[in-house]
Amino acid sequence: MTRDEAAEFLYREALHLDRREWDQWLALYAEDAVFWIPAWKSETEQTSDPDREMSLIYYEGRRNLEDRVFRIKSGQSPASTPLPRTVHAVTNVLITAREPHAVETSASWTVHRYDTRRKDAHVFFGLYEHRIERRDSEWLIARKKVLLMNDIVPSVLDVYAF
Repeated sequence: MTRDEAAEFLYREALHLDRREWDQWLALYAEDAVFWIPAWKSETEQTSDPDREMSLIYYEGRRNLEDRVFRIKSGQSPASTPLPRTVHAVTNVLITAREPHAVETSASWTVHRYDTRRKDAHVFFGLYEHRIERRDSEWLIARKKVLLMNDIVPSVLDVYAF
């Protein structure tokens, strides 16, 4: 995977979230994928072990993402009904490590979120770290780590905001 291919892959993930194309978004994830947003321990240090320390979101395995999407789609998530409108912007995509069948990437991101219930907008921002692996004939996300830089989060955190 080249840097341009990695960037397009991350742009596609963001577009699926903005369009609420849940099945296409889930299809980008490996069965054993990890989706993690660590919490801040201090002003300069985030948690490093999701099994022993606080996380803002931690899903191990695509089945957990599938369950979250089911709740969003079915209306069984009052905190996400109605869904806020989002626009993801992904920039500065770099390949930070390369193996024969995998790449690790770093990227900057912002998500503009509009809450239709509260009639307010908020911007989340931070850094992404992805591990993308070639499995069979397709590239899949094996790990997504979201480094959320906002100190104040005025709304419920959910997968569509990252």
